[in-house]
Amino acid sequence: MSDERMSLDGRVSRYAALADPVRLRIVDLLTVGDVSPLELQGQLGISSSLLAHHLAVLEREGMALRARSEADRRRTYVRLGDAAFDDLLPAPRMAARRVVFVCTGNSARSQLAAALWHEASNIPAASAGTHPAERIEPGAIAAAQRHNLTLAVARPRRLDEVIQADDFIVTVCDTAHEEMAEPGQVHWSIPDPVRDGSDAAFDAAFAEISGRIDKLAPRLTSPL
Repeated sequence: MSDERMSLDGRVSRYAALADPVRLRIVDLLTVGDVSPLELQGQLGISSSLLAHHLAVLEREGMALRARSEADRRRTYVRLGDAAFDDLLPAPRMAARRVVFVCTGNSARSQLAAALWHEASNIPAASAGTHPAERIEPGAIAAAQRHNLTLAVARPRRLDEVIQADDFIVTVCDTAHEEMAEPGQVHWSIPDPVRDGSDAAFDAAFAEISGRIDKLAPRLTSPL
């Protein structure tokens, strides 16, 4: 069995353990501190036999561990497993030589995305547009300045001027995604702040892109 399949099976097994409301509540309690089985019974209002069953499931998955009390050796405490939540989210398995962010005009969203990417990852980034505008939107420049981000002031560029065969493409607007003959590996449906034109719209786009990049960056690795 491949490592990837084993990792997937392990995640499925732990998610299944958490799918029960009692076990999820136990894990919630263990994130705060160590709890004895008797205390868990009081918190959960269940029988000792049912608690033993749920703890056995969590222990089997490494999500809960038991240790003897140093004071009363007959008592045990349950604590959260050290790796209880490790790898529950997808592991970084995608390789990227360069990330290219694409929107329609290459005047706001894709420019902000490329600049934010430089702050989050060592993998190079560029941006492009399917129908590039004449200039970068002043609203995008102002939004970058409000968030202490350096936005390179360069003319918007057409996709075919930028793209290379092995680029990892992220489309950040629906129009670009839907009109590309071969859509990118990832699509983010981010509303166009230019249509609204307000600072709030540009700040909302900035925040959405920043959050998406924070999730994607750890999943991409440079090819060997």
